[in-house]
Amino acid sequence: MAKAIDTPALERHGLSDEQLRAMLRNMIVQRTVDNRGFQLNRQGKIPFATGSEGHEGIHAGAAQAFHRGRDVLAPYYRDIGLCLGIGMPPLDALLSMFARAADISGGRQFPNHYTNKKLGMLSVSSIIAAQCTHAVGVAYAFKLRKEHDRAVLCTFGDGATSEGEWHESVNFAAIHKLPVVFLCENNEWAISTPREHQMAIKDIIAKAEGYGLPGVKVDGSDPIAVYAVVNAALERARAGEGPTLVEAKCYRFLSHTTDDDDRTYRTREEIERHRYLDPVPRFEKLLLEQGIVSADDIAALKKEVLAEVNAVTDEAEALPYPEPAELYANVYEGTHEPWL
Repeated sequence: MAKAIDTPALERHGLSDEQLRAMLRNMIVQRTVDNRGFQLNRQGKIPFATGSEGHEGIHAGAAQAFHRGRDVLAPYYRDIGLCLGIGMPPLDALLSMFARAADISGGRQFPNHYTNKKLGMLSVSSIIAAQCTHAVGVAYAFKLRKEHDRAVLCTFGDGATSEGEWHESVNFAAIHKLPVVFLCENNEWAISTPREHQMAIKDIIAKAEGYGLPGVKVDGSDPIAVYAVVNAALERARAGEGPTLVEAKCYRFLSHTTDDDDRTYRTREEIERHRYLDPVPRFEKLLLEQGIVSADDIAALKKEVLAEVNAVTDEAEALPYPEPAELYANVYEGTHEPWL
């Protein structure tokens, strides 16, 4: 492993070399699993996949700030890297994609809709902003139970901030000073709707003032900066000082999902113009320049991650689907008869 260079050019915000390398690994795992979903869909092996290319910096930084065993995560469907970052095994992502019986949700959930009670990860919902009300409910429970030093991290895209559930959640959290951080992953597209067609303001954090809570903007392509901002917001929440709205700016490089053709609303040239924001090569370059990793380290890491993702892909694909008789299991509590 390369020896770190002590230089004032890198503001670590308390992060060690080991933590920085772990963040890089998370970003590479995320991109590899993400790409695998699109590959499997194009091969006709899975029906659907959601892309998160461009969000890796947000997920790696926010995951580093999350306290496992105490905090609760209310993610949205583009948060595979964040879910992996707080401890979800890559195999769980593939089991979800293939809808196998061994999936935590029994193969029932939509692909990319994870959950993990042990990790404090609420179930992802396809309904835009629905997780915001759930997050606020958990934060309210923390306050009522006087469970201090715990916080909820609630994530969503820019499109969610136009939904009623989002406004109700932020307002309620602000009134009751709940321990929740609202992290907006602003990738400039609400499916096919650009920001300027959705709201008259340039920055989503401008909405924070109307609810009486602080708003902080951060470069979502910089995982260290994201860590610093999200960590401060979570610490503020855990200390009983109330919610914060964080806006992490990034760019979505892939289609909204495999069912979306983004060529109908943006050009390839536009995407290439934003490639300088790509968080993975940017972070690789930073760690190389600082001597925290070497080129050989990165090459070995990518080889190791690809082998791991190949292995879990084969493992998940080989497992059986749920039995048809399980269709009505865990739908209702107690004795029931299915609707016919």
